[in-house]
Amino acid sequence: MSIPPENSLPVLSVVIPVLNEAAVLPSLLATLERQLASVNFVVEVIFVDGASVDNSAELIRAQGYSCVHSERGRAQQMNTGAAQASAGKILFLHADSDLADGSFNAVVAALDTKHWGRFDVRISGDAMMFCVIAFCMNWRSRLSGIATGDQGIFVRRASFEEVGGFPSQALMEDIALSARLRKLSSPACLKLKICTSGRRWQQRGIWRTIFLMWRLRFTYWLGASPKKLAKRYE
Repeated sequence: MSIPPENSLPVLSVVIPVLNEAAVLPSLLATLERQLASVNFVVEVIFVDGASVDNSAELIRAQGYSCVHSERGRAQQMNTGAAQASAGKILFLHADSDLADGSFNAVVAALDTKHWGRFDVRISGDAMMFCVIAFCMNWRSRLSGIATGDQGIFVRRASFEEVGGFPSQALMEDIALSARLRKLSSPACLKLKICTSGRRWQQRGIWRTIFLMWRLRFTYWLGASPKKLAKRYE
């Protein structure tokens, strides 16, 4: 691997919103180190903390990463991170994500031809149903041109700014951004897998969570307020 010059500008900015994620940060930080070691261009990593009350920010800074503060709310945090980004290509990553080897290279290559894109997803955990859920998420995304944050949305910075970034809403900000970006181009659908945690399904029950998300998305498309939907989600 060739090492980029110290004065090189970032090619890719990775924006990661966090809120009380100390339990999953060690795994994420290890993933980032692995990805950074495999590229020959500069990658800028920006964590955006939404007022965590655990030691998330301390863990991040101890590893030498930038951690900026923001008003709580995933959309607001990601917009704050994007405003800090200096690269022309941005990857929005959830804190409970694990990337396949070569993911940073794949994102940069995909954004050479597409305005935006996402990864295929798999879900960590022992439940066989997780394979079915992930398959349906990837299949639905290919058909609809809509991506969720669990799939690791990446975008050209110029395109992100053109559509106004993430809308300031409490839930479904990833769906709304996808709908805006879809007007510029269909997404690059990378077959590389991003692994997301199955914790929310395990905590609430798999079928209960599936039906809840279907109901929330359906009522969102019917025009329900994201603020009200966020209360139902919580």
